[in-house]
Amino acid sequence: KYGGKVPYHRRPTLAVEYKQIGAFLKSQVFPSAPAFMQQVMEYDGANLAAVTAAPRGFQSGDRVTWFVLFQNVSGFFLHPVGLEVLVDHSSLDMSEWAVSRVFYNGQYYRDMVQLESAYVQGRISVEKVRKAPQDGDFSSMKPRAPAAAPFPLQFEPQGPRYRVRNNQVLFQGWSFAFGMSVSRGLRLFDIRHKGERVAYEISVQEALSVYGSNCPAGMSTRYMDGSFGLGRYTSPLVPGVDCPYLATFVDTLSLSDSLRPKKRKASLCIFEQNLGSPLRRHYSNLQSLYYGGLVNSALVLRSIATVGNYDYVWDFIFYQNGALEGKVQATGYPSSSFLHGDGLRYGNRLWEHTLGTIHTHFVNYKVDLDVAGVKNSLMAHDMVFEMAQAPWSPEQQIERPRLTRRVLDTEDQAAFLLHSKMPRYIYFAANSKNKWGHQRGYRIQITSSAGDHIPEASSMERAISWARYQLAVTRRKEEEPTSTSIYNQNDPWTPTVAFADFINNETITNEDLVAWITAGFLHIPHSEDIPNTVTVGNSVGFLLRPYNYYDLDPSIYSQDGVFFTSEQDFTACEINPLACLPKTASCLPNFPPFTFDGFRNM
Repeated sequence: KYGGKVPYHRRPTLAVEYKQIGAFLKSQVFPSAPAFMQQVMEYDGANLAAVTAAPRGFQSGDRVTWFVLFQNVSGFFLHPVGLEVLVDHSSLDMSEWAVSRVFYNGQYYRDMVQLESAYVQGRISVEKVRKAPQDGDFSSMKPRAPAAAPFPLQFEPQGPRYRVRNNQVLFQGWSFAFGMSVSRGLRLFDIRHKGERVAYEISVQEALSVYGSNCPAGMSTRYMDGSFGLGRYTSPLVPGVDCPYLATFVDTLSLSDSLRPKKRKASLCIFEQNLGSPLRRHYSNLQSLYYGGLVNSALVLRSIATVGNYDYVWDFIFYQNGALEGKVQATGYPSSSFLHGDGLRYGNRLWEHTLGTIHTHFVNYKVDLDVAGVKNSLMAHDMVFEMAQAPWSPEQQIERPRLTRRVLDTEDQAAFLLHSKMPRYIYFAANSKNKWGHQRGYRIQITSSAGDHIPEASSMERAISWARYQLAVTRRKEEEPTSTSIYNQNDPWTPTVAFADFINNETITNEDLVAWITAGFLHIPHSEDIPNTVTVGNSVGFLLRPYNYYDLDPSIYSQDGVFFTSEQDFTACEINPLACLPKTASCLPNFPPFTFDGFRNM
């Protein structure tokens, strides 16, 4: 698959290895500094939690990991104690594992023995952290207010208007199949609208976070969450919060860290959502008097991956006008470092000893569009202002916008660096035309506020080189199925898959094409991230929108449309379906009992 053997040191770190490292810290490392651990850390064998950094070293073959110690309480990610340990676990013989460095409160030590010696001799600056209660105090997610009147709920007066059969979904003019990759998470196949295929595959590829800090683990962390498993860590969903209460919940299976697949109950949900706004509307008070509109009701497919401290809400949304949206919202706990020295250069103070560390989020999608057939070309439309003489008054000048058209012929032309200017209308064009003589197309529109990408001079940049580009369009190849690999995390210096190699100036005119889309945002944690980061403002993704694909807006054929004139009786059901709601939606639905299986078989 990768053109040669994959070295064993690139393997992802599995639960058994973390358990072995935990036992190594507890039985060999911490006992070598008894006074420090007892008097400063108040260590009792269970009150500290270790969190891994990654990647693990500086060169291929390294498996040397910084572990950050936190108070083991609810929301422990916000309770650093100032101690970090660098463990060399590269040997397959655990008796050869060793501590390479120790960091405490801004100072580095050779090992725990040297730290203990410095402490006993009084040559160490001790910053005693106040012991947190088990609920975490400020990091607790327990509501600070009593329950009051229930929040609004959606329900379907005559039942769901979509159908789910195994992994197939039908909704209005849409049909698609869904799946869950252990490493990459949510993915779609054979996406069709009005019976015609729009895309062969749309899938999440990777979620990347690059951190900054003045502590060793924080400054060296570049999490590639696919290596940990965006599908493997798909979370059980809570009805009424994670998804609407009456959504359809689907179990998912994953095979990792085990000889048997594991079932995650209700870890994917499907629902139709009234977005509370019109998809389109017009109120005419000139000439004829009428109102026409269509509610924006869309189908949502959702999963939520909890990878360590972060929760990623992954959505694919299907609109009635033929548009499809891929969106991710970030929530969960911010990662933190122990506040010391010049820490405020790398974030904001969130609590007494807690530094919320600056970091970037990047997500990558594969979008294998097949617009009216497999063979497509990439087109760019934009605008320029041109000066023109007013034909009726030649001595006067008019500045008018003009449409620009361009065919992007090669992969190099279709690779747009992260913050470079990109044509505002960029679309996959078919060989066929619509009624008005335009090539049928689907437009790619990206929503992103990404931070900066790691400099290309970095020794590990090629492993995440997909993040160089906000958009790159390449020929579809069976040997290029994904933009990255689970093996890139633990050996980014010799990446198993380097996306930059996909772009080699091949022609992309009238070919089977794939769009690789990157969206992201910069996160500087602030006090309102306590106890949790909110999804508001932390949402990025892309839209696929029909562009001359149809002869007119297909949503005009929606059965949800509303139209009435001043001369009609708009209180009558046969004229205006909204007038029927007092009868058709007068009864509350029968809500099933609340269930949640997220704490079973942990």
